[in-house]
Amino acid sequence: MAADYDLVIIGAGPGGLTAGLYAGRAMMKVLVLEKLVPGGQIIVTDWIENYPGFPDGISGFDLGEKMKNHMLNFGAVIESAEVKSVDFSGQEKKIKLTDKTITAKSVILAPGAAPRPLNIGEEKFIGKGVSFCATCDAPFFKGKTIVAVGGGDTAVQEALYLTKFAEKVYLVHRRDELRATKILQERAFANDKIEFVWDSVVTGMDGLFNVENVTIENVKTKETKKLAANGCFIWIGILPNTKFLDNSVELDEAGFIVADSNDMATTCEGVFAVGDARVTLLRQVSTAVGDGAIAAISAEHYIENI
Repeated sequence: MAADYDLVIIGAGPGGLTAGLYAGRAMMKVLVLEKLVPGGQIIVTDWIENYPGFPDGISGFDLGEKMKNHMLNFGAVIESAEVKSVDFSGQEKKIKLTDKTITAKSVILAPGAAPRPLNIGEEKFIGKGVSFCATCDAPFFKGKTIVAVGGGDTAVQEALYLTKFAEKVYLVHRRDELRATKILQERAFANDKIEFVWDSVVTGMDGLFNVENVTIENVKTKETKKLAANGCFIWIGILPNTKFLDNSVELDEAGFIVADSNDMATTCEGVFAVGDARVTLLRQVSTAVGDGAIAAISAEHYIENI
């Protein structure tokens, strides 16, 4: 097979970078494609305290840079490019970019996922009070007041986690009952640090440098009010960056890639998936790194067999 590359990795988050490191170290000809900045979502994370080996913490940007440089040391190449479409129908995998089409013997999908936004201008406060990950950022809000948004399992579970650090958590939900499982609901209702704000949505937030107030509106009465808060955690879902795949591999109903958790293999032979874009129980830097290592070894074995 006269493919351009042994392996093409789509996405340069922690999963993609780790896969590139392992594949480069295995002496494969590797290209990593990233349309934004290498590092993925972690580069907008102010401080990471729960990644092994960094007991004092490390900024998301610095960790992303270290991962990228470590991978480059083993010979993998990064190219800034957006993948427009793919064709995995043949043994030679085709990846169409804006200005060219490249081929590979194997592909690792690591396109990541983005938090579903409120679209109220909250992006200016990301890293300054707005967060999408309690596990990542809750310790920065010790003794503070937080607004949490959502009513599903993730929102309630993360709100409960926030109470380990925050003095008070307002849980804002657009309906008059939660969608979370009953046991999570019972735990939340029994927690005196959580105050429920029913039938409401967040319509704005303000502050000089960081979040200071969050504006909510009752969807029934249209009444608005401001909640004094130091942060706003948003859990109304995430959106996988998988539109370019156009069902070339199996996706679940939400658009996440279905992959075998043992070898990261998708439903298309020679194509593997890692990180936040695949169906998985937990989406953390450490889990993406594990995915990437497994996928690279799986891709190596696949190529050896063909």
